[in-house]
Amino acid sequence: MASATAPTTLSLLKTAASTSSSSSSSSTTRARVSLLPVSSAGLRAASIGRLGFAPADPLFSHHVASKIRSFGFGKASRAVVSMAKKSVGDLTGADLKGKRVFVRADLNVPLDDNQNITDDTRIRAAIPTIKHLIQNGAKVILSTHLGRPKGVTPKFSLAPLVPRLSELLGIQVVKADDSIGPEVEKLVASLPEGGVLLLENVRFYKEEEKNDPEHAKKLASLADLYVNDAFGTAHRAHASTEGVTKFLKPSVAGFLLQKELDYLVGAVSNPKRPFAAIVGGSKVSSKIGVIESLLEKVDVLLLGGGMIFTFYKAQGLSVGSSLVEEDKLNLATSLLEKAKAKGVSLLLPSDVVIADKFAPDANSKVVPASAIPDGWMGLDIGPESVKTFSEALETTKTVIWNGPMGVFEFDKFAVGTEAIAKKLAELSGKGVTTIIGGGDSVAAVEKVGVADVMSHISTGGGASLELLEGKELPGVLALDEATPVAV
Repeated sequence: MASATAPTTLSLLKTAASTSSSSSSSSTTRARVSLLPVSSAGLRAASIGRLGFAPADPLFSHHVASKIRSFGFGKASRAVVSMAKKSVGDLTGADLKGKRVFVRADLNVPLDDNQNITDDTRIRAAIPTIKHLIQNGAKVILSTHLGRPKGVTPKFSLAPLVPRLSELLGIQVVKADDSIGPEVEKLVASLPEGGVLLLENVRFYKEEEKNDPEHAKKLASLADLYVNDAFGTAHRAHASTEGVTKFLKPSVAGFLLQKELDYLVGAVSNPKRPFAAIVGGSKVSSKIGVIESLLEKVDVLLLGGGMIFTFYKAQGLSVGSSLVEEDKLNLATSLLEKAKAKGVSLLLPSDVVIADKFAPDANSKVVPASAIPDGWMGLDIGPESVKTFSEALETTKTVIWNGPMGVFEFDKFAVGTEAIAKKLAELSGKGVTTIIGGGDSVAAVEKVGVADVMSHISTGGGASLELLEGKELPGVLALDEATPVAV
C-alpha cells in the first residue's frame, strides 16, 4: 500500500516482454501483467507505447462508410466495419419512389415546463434518414415515443416537435392525432411523395410496449416498407421496433442506427490498436457487463467515477465515506484478476478530489487514493490521475468512453471528466477513433463543447450499454440481413 506522501497508480500494468519474443509474436499476442502500485513518473518512463501493444489492421467497409459520409456523417470513414443488416442506403430510388415508408425514430427529446425543446440532438440525428427518403420520393410515416406516458397523456403529445422537424427538413410536417385508425389512414392516403406525416406518441397505446401482434399489424398496415432509425429503443422488443417487421418487407436500418452498429460493434470488435476504454459511473454493478465484455477486447482500461472506491476497498484501502458497494468487493477483486489474466492494463486513479459532503459548495481537497480520511468522500479523480490517464491514452488508436470520472453535475467536481473530454477531442484531431458510448459521457462532451470533433457519439443509453456488453438487440435482430459486400 502506498504512503500518503507517495501517490501511486494502482494498476494492472504489462510487465516487460522480451524483445525477441515480442518481435516474433502476432499482433494479437499480449504481454504478461502484474498488479503493481506504479507512480505516474514510472508510467511515463515505461511509456505505454512499449508495453507490448501491436497495431491491428481492421477491415474497413468502404461501402458503408461512403454512404454514411454522403449523408452528413463525414467522420464515419475513420473506423467503420460492414454490419450484417440491410441499410436504407441499400435501397434504390425505384424501391422508394411513391412508397409509404414507416420510419421508427427516437425523437424522445427533453421539454421544459412550457413544452419547449431544450435539446434537439435526437431530432437532428434522425434528419439524414428522413431527408434521404423524401428526396427519393417516399411518403414518410414517422413514428416515435416521448416520455413514459400511461395511456393518452397530453403533456407527452408530439405537437411540440412539429416546428423543429419542419424547420430542419425544409417542409411542413403534418401531425396525426393518433397512431392508428381511420383518421390516420386518411392522412396517409393524402400524403404526397416527399411528404412527412408524424404519428402521435406510439406509447399512448399499452399494446406498443407489450409488442401486441394485432397492434403491430395495425401500425404496419399504414406502410409498404420499414426503416428503424431508433437506436435508443433498439434494445426493446416493442410493436413499432420489432413487431412491425413481421408484416413489412423490406425492413432495414436507417443511417443513424447503422452508424451506431458500425461503431459500437464494428470498431469495438475490430479496433485499431492500442485500444483503450474509459469506464466511469457511480456503481460497479451497473457496469459489470460492460467491463467484463471490454476486458475481452481492450489493451488499456481506465476506471473512474464512484465505482473506484469499491475497487480501493477491495484492495484494503480506506475510503472514508465514499460510495462503496459492499456486496461487490469480491467482484471488484475478480475483475482485477481477470484483467491481469487477459493482459489488460487496468488503471485506477492515484489521487482523488474529496469533499466533506455531497454538495456543489462542499469543502474539497486533493489527496492520494491511499489517504482518504474518515468523514470525507471522493467525488472526482485528481490532477495526477488526469495526467497519468492522459499519458496512457496518448498512443492509443481507438478509445471508447462510457461514464463520467466524477460528479460532473457539480462544477467543482467536473474537472476530471472535462479533462478527459478535452483529451479525447485532442486525440480525435490526430486521427484516433473516439467513441462516446452514450449517457452522461455525451452530456460531458456537449458541456465542454467538443462533441462535434468526436468520431461517434451514441444516441442510446441502455441500448449502448447492452451493445457494449455483447447483447443482441431485438430491434436490430428483426431487420433484414445485408447482402455481403466485397471490401
